[in-house]
Amino acid sequence: MVTLAMKVAYRGAVFAGFARQPDQLTVQGELEHALQTVLRRPVETTCAGRTDAGVHARGQVVSFDITDEELRELDERDAGSGRVRFASLRRSLNAITHEDITVREAWQAADGFSARFDATAREYRYYLAIDEVPPVFMRDFSWHVGPVDVDAMHRASRCLIGEQDFKSFCRASSAIDKPTCRNLMEVSFEHQDVAGEGMLVVRVVGSSFLHSMVRTIVGTLVDVGRGRRPESWVAEALAACDRTAAGECAPAQGLVFWEVSYG
Repeated sequence: MVTLAMKVAYRGAVFAGFARQPDQLTVQGELEHALQTVLRRPVETTCAGRTDAGVHARGQVVSFDITDEELRELDERDAGSGRVRFASLRRSLNAITHEDITVREAWQAADGFSARFDATAREYRYYLAIDEVPPVFMRDFSWHVGPVDVDAMHRASRCLIGEQDFKSFCRASSAIDKPTCRNLMEVSFEHQDVAGEGMLVVRVVGSSFLHSMVRTIVGTLVDVGRGRRPESWVAEALAACDRTAAGECAPAQGLVFWEVSYG
């Protein structure tokens, strides 16, 4: 068997998350249905990160195996580079799959490559609308919170960096009898103007994440930015290892699975 990988983008609003579910519209279900149509057999995929319902992706990575014979049928090499890009496969999948999914790139990966287990870092970006008036163009891709104290949010976030127990920052039911320590590499903040609407982009990078972890971190930091909680509260919530100690889970529509790093 030969392993292929794809970079996939999607608008999460219409999907019940990435992972396939019976009788539900999901990203994985749509991709596997399209692959089955092209390859004329069932195909099982592995993703870099299972996004929740309503969460978007710019750089989701998906891997799956094909046979040597299928590889020969799909083999298309870029002029000059020689790298197999599978442009015809990409075009076929984009023609078949849901209109809110785009396969941006397909390539041959190392044998046995896993989009999930070989990932070394995952980056998410959360879009906060910080103008006094609600956004129009970014309404479906942001959370309108109004003006916030970004410096306070930045200072409060410093305690989250490094290897920590993030039990307070994940869905309680998903943490039962499971390890909740994760390595958070970066939390940073950047002002952006998107179509004339003021956005604060929260960039969160880690080796891996717990269920709803990024959204809970953002929701907690927003409480600090709004002045509802002191900066010290974030460290106290982290130490409590109790979901009720942290803030709300930010809405799904503001979150984008941005990029995955390997090696």
